Amino acid sequence: MEDSLAFYAFPDLDARKISSTNMLERLNKEIRRRTSVVGIFPNPDSYLRLVTTYLMEYAEDWSASRAYLSPQALQAPS
Repeated sequence: MEDSLAFYAFPDLDARKISSTNMLERLNKEIRRRTSVVGIFPNPDSYLRLVTTYLMEYAEDWSASRAYLSPQALQAPS
């Protein structure tokens, strides 16, 4: 229980943003969308390659200036 409320220790963050699963749900939806376009994968490695490529692209976008949470805000709370 204590770990699930740890985000309240970050004073500069909006608690609604971090307590929500919207980001994770959006990520899963996008992975499902991209994999359904392919349909049938020849082997598990090709599926993993597609998902990994998307996650790398997503991580680059997230770390850019238009990030959902800035890196400075994610520093250890004071």
